[in-house]
Amino acid sequence: MVFSELVFVCQSNPVCQPIYPKYEIPVYKEDRDNVHFAQNLEFLEAEYFLWASKGHGIDVMAPYLTKGGPPPIGAQKANLDSLTYRIIEEFAYQEIGHLRAIDKTVGGIPRPLMDLSRENFAKLFDEAIGYELEPPFDPYRDSLSYMLSCYVIPYVGMNGYVGMNPQLKGYAAKHLVAGLLGVEAGQDAVIRMYLYERADEVVWPYEYTVAYFTDRISNLRNRLGMCGIKDEGIYVPLELGAENRTESNVLSADYYSLSYPRTPQEILRIVHSTGSEHMPGGFYPHGANGRIARELLQDP
Repeated sequence: MVFSELVFVCQSNPVCQPIYPKYEIPVYKEDRDNVHFAQNLEFLEAEYFLWASKGHGIDVMAPYLTKGGPPPIGAQKANLDSLTYRIIEEFAYQEIGHLRAIDKTVGGIPRPLMDLSRENFAKLFDEAIGYELEPPFDPYRDSLSYMLSCYVIPYVGMNGYVGMNPQLKGYAAKHLVAGLLGVEAGQDAVIRMYLYERADEVVWPYEYTVAYFTDRISNLRNRLGMCGIKDEGIYVPLELGAENRTESNVLSADYYSLSYPRTPQEILRIVHSTGSEHMPGGFYPHGANGRIARELLQDP
């Protein structure tokens, strides 16, 4: 009895919130610009996951978050089995939470125009493989095709948060990005594990395995990013494996098993599918929004 009362007294006023320096600034202007750049990727993920699982997007779930930006091109409901549906539905709701957190902490930007059409994904997969697939790749065809297409998206957003982290100054911005990074990394891990479990499965109606597709997509992103190896498939040679001792590669990481960073310039070169941060295309036909993205578009 005495012990239980003592425990109650000790825990009656627990400290549950971090204690920040009294005169620190929560968000600097540069922090806001960096987070706004990342919000473009959050919009992309939110729309892609929502449409695939629910058959509608942010305009139905939380229209105020769009700030008047246009709806995506070509998004549709995917033909998902029950397991994949539950994964993607949860991801979709998480992305709405991310957009709400960004809007609350730094204010939001208008949703950019995004191309989520099967034709856009088909072009990307053709570029990765090196020739036109027949029939064209369709991310909405079935669960495996959809998860392969997801391999393209959250990882790049995660790279951006890793690269952004040392640039942040304000404690509120750091807190926000740490939380966003944790969930983005988790989503990427789920997608990679889903594909790793099916690594040697042939992707119908093609002759290539899941592992081969991941390798080709990662190689494409490395080429477009133009800054060396920052992307790896689910199988790698030993020299790229953890401590140079494994060919399995459930998580993509560098020599020290740390996540790879990418700059806004690298990310735009990849998501534009043009290899240029100054030339829009790919997922962002008119370019991304926010000061960083718009200034890069205007700077040839």
